Amino acid sequence: MSTTAVRTKNRLGTLDMVYVSMFATLMMIGANITSFVPFMVIGGVPITLQPFFAVLAGAFLGSRLGAASMGLYAFIGLVGAPVFARFNGGIGQLLNPTFGFILSFILTAYITGKIIDKNKKLYAYIVAALLGTIVSYLFGTNWMYAAYKLWFTAPEAFSYKVAWLWMAVPFPKDVILAVLAGIFAHRMQKIVKRSR
Repeated sequence: MSTTAVRTKNRLGTLDMVYVSMFATLMMIGANITSFVPFMVIGGVPITLQPFFAVLAGAFLGSRLGAASMGLYAFIGLVGAPVFARFNGGIGQLLNPTFGFILSFILTAYITGKIIDKNKKLYAYIVAALLGTIVSYLFGTNWMYAAYKLWFTAPEAFSYKVAWLWMAVPFPKDVILAVLAGIFAHRMQKIVKRSR
């Protein structure tokens, strides 16, 4: 492969940049649903639409662009824009117990997209979406537990089991949304291909 071909492959086109920005924006909206529906907070964990949009980004954009869109979202929040859950932002969010979920969304999009990059069947989209969601939960919950134990004040009677009990509440919602994200991304890819 020539150097020119490699450069072209690695360069983001205008449409790619639009998609990356669009999914970063969707994450900003999905993060703050708790601001409009305040009862959607369990323990210290806000119930958001972020896992759905992270999975959808990977399923629709692929591993590289999906991860880039989630990375852009994390970067915008860390430089100070109030785009994280409950309109938080800034470098101080690195110490927040739920910041692990924000990092996990990059990994979620990448893994979801990587599976789909190799298999374009509907079942692969659904399996990839479910695996991406599980990765998000594993990474985010373990980060949260470590944060509460190492550098953040833990709630009374907090334990590893309590951390997972908190996450058990939004899990069914995220599983259902992951399946829907897989189906939706599969259909959208067909529509996009036909329109080209």
